[in-house]
Amino acid sequence: MLYFRFPFSDQLYTTDEDSSENAVTFHSFDENEKLFFTGNITEISERDFLKNEVFSDELISEINDFTEESRTFYEQKISEVIDVIKQKQLAKVVISRRKLLDLSNKIVSLSRTFLQLCNSYPNALVYFFIKGERCWLGAFSELLGKFNRKSGAFETMSLAGTLPLNETWSAKETEEQMAVTDFIKSVLVNYSQSVEQGETCDHISGNIKHLRTDFKAAVSAEILPQLIAELHPTPAVCGIPKAICKDIIDDFEEHPRKFYAGYIEIETEGFLQYFVNLRCAEFFRNAALIYVGGGITADSQPAKEWQETELKAEALLNNIIFAP
Repeated sequence: MLYFRFPFSDQLYTTDEDSSENAVTFHSFDENEKLFFTGNITEISERDFLKNEVFSDELISEINDFTEESRTFYEQKISEVIDVIKQKQLAKVVISRRKLLDLSNKIVSLSRTFLQLCNSYPNALVYFFIKGERCWLGAFSELLGKFNRKSGAFETMSLAGTLPLNETWSAKETEEQMAVTDFIKSVLVNYSQSVEQGETCDHISGNIKHLRTDFKAAVSAEILPQLIAELHPTPAVCGIPKAICKDIIDDFEEHPRKFYAGYIEIETEGFLQYFVNLRCAEFFRNAALIYVGGGITADSQPAKEWQETELKAEALLNNIIFAP
């Protein structure tokens, strides 16, 4: 089963599985795995959605012997990453971690958690799926690409830098976001003679904010797969340069990212849309793993990077609805 809601919409959708056409595809970060949800995309009311409310204790798989990274271990790792960044003179590397939510004595209403995320993040793509032994929920608003089949217009965005809502941007965040902006523009100009770049602005996402720059370009449908392949993974989820940063991620991250920092492809009659899968969690019968990460630069402070990942985890944790 798959349910989702587009940004700035109140309408819930599902796939009816009445056809073999791929409606929604989840791509893993490393592109080695894809999950296909076939069928027509159909509307579903909140009332009908809740008729079959789903709880975490109904899930098949469990997680055992999981050891969460301690703050000390994480900060030491980030210090080592900073050393590598300085040695190789890199702009940015994104390092992720997983935060454990123990559900041994708790039951989550997965359905109501999905609805709560919809209410909390009106500008996000929000999704909830169960397929076999897998269950994921997520809500994030970074657009990897949106293609208008009729006009050929392609939209994307540079979204990076993270702070609590009441803090002021520093050079670290603005330089981090600028690196993403420069990368996206360098890719787009190779595929389009008409690239428009908007002004950089604040992008609110629940309890945190990011810096955002929008892009528009005219492209042909034929080059779309190649364009998406070149954009993914963006520096916002990987780093710059991409190949070197992927190697660093492999060296320093002890866990597979799976669908975290991958992207979600949604095909409708009028559009092809691709959303980065960032603020997300993997649910099991007895626990949930919250995937979070941060852009590490030469100016990063390990303690502050830990706090940033804790803040990002709260974006999901604060919206989880437990059964009475």
